[in-house]
Amino acid sequence: MKEILKEIDSLKKKIIDIRRHLHMYPDLSHKEKPTRDYIKGILESKGIKCKTFKDHYGMVCDIVVDENRPFLAFRADMDALPIQEANDVSYKSRKDGIMHACGHDGHSAVLAGLLIALNRHKDKLPINIRGIFQHSEEDTEGGSEDLIRDGALENVKAIFGLHMYPYLNTGEIGYKYGEMMASADTFEIEIFGKSSHGARPHEGVDVLLTGALAINSINHIISRRIDPLHPAVISMGTVKGGKAPNVICDYVKMTGTVRTLNDKVRNSIKKMMEDAIKGICFAMGADYKFHYFFGNPELINDDKMVDIVIKSAKETGAKPFDLKQPVMGGEDFANYLKIVKGAFFRLGCCSREKNIGCVPQHHPKFDIDEDSLPLGAKVMANLVKEFKNES
Repeated sequence: MKEILKEIDSLKKKIIDIRRHLHMYPDLSHKEKPTRDYIKGILESKGIKCKTFKDHYGMVCDIVVDENRPFLAFRADMDALPIQEANDVSYKSRKDGIMHACGHDGHSAVLAGLLIALNRHKDKLPINIRGIFQHSEEDTEGGSEDLIRDGALENVKAIFGLHMYPYLNTGEIGYKYGEMMASADTFEIEIFGKSSHGARPHEGVDVLLTGALAINSINHIISRRIDPLHPAVISMGTVKGGKAPNVICDYVKMTGTVRTLNDKVRNSIKKMMEDAIKGICFAMGADYKFHYFFGNPELINDDKMVDIVIKSAKETGAKPFDLKQPVMGGEDFANYLKIVKGAFFRLGCCSREKNIGCVPQHHPKFDIDEDSLPLGAKVMANLVKEFKNES
């Protein structure tokens, strides 16, 4: 394993170059073909076989040491966000209104570097290796289910993934036993009323007022109907309706998201929301349609696999950091963990000395301390050894 870690050190510039290219040429969800093809070209030039698919831009790259052995999988996401970058750096996004504001460029670069290093020393590997480059993680319907359907987890014994984390310093690895991230659902509410002149509201059915009452009622679900020991969030994201200031609105559409850490709470919120909407609309004389879309499940790490992450971090000289509390953000890596054991962990990328990498994700000035990238690859490389020792 020492040879592989030294190999990663020698690949540091290559890993950073890959990350900077991806940062300069970001692709949105479902449009990652250029990103995928760039990574594919690099890996195949190193003798690593990659499989692509007709229906999406995900990719699976395998290092096979023995066809009779299972795979240890590592996942990186590839898509960017519809955000205008505000950084003044040489590798600033060349695409107007699109940037890697969440670190997926770093994830892909780390995994590409890891696969190159492992492949150069494949004779020392105790298990087959699978790199999963995932499309459309930022989309409501994440790309993990496409890859699972197309066999990405076939003969996979365990899976690991990392995420750049500006709330930790470079050199720190964040871990969390059990529940780490929330389920992520979305909803749409349509309310139908009757238009009238604004001066004669009694002749119409005002759906803006009805919608406001519905929002107020929905917001009371968390504070008054859910056990406070079970974290849950309902957030309204959009409200669209109305045509003129002197016309009673007859149609409004509202959308939002629901986050929970408990399946029972998750399912009960859906019913509570519809009960609230139905009651308000009945009282106001309006009709409604309610659509609830179940998204990614809660992300639950396997405790034994978290132990391996901690050991692997220590082996590299990184500082393991207990995150302790889950976050209400969603991550479709959760879908892999519903099928095989594994763990998701955080890679610290903040350097206050360099004044880089300390801005929250999804911010137009998000960036990363690139010294964190080879460390991430080393932790993943050590996971190969530690997984073999523990399995």
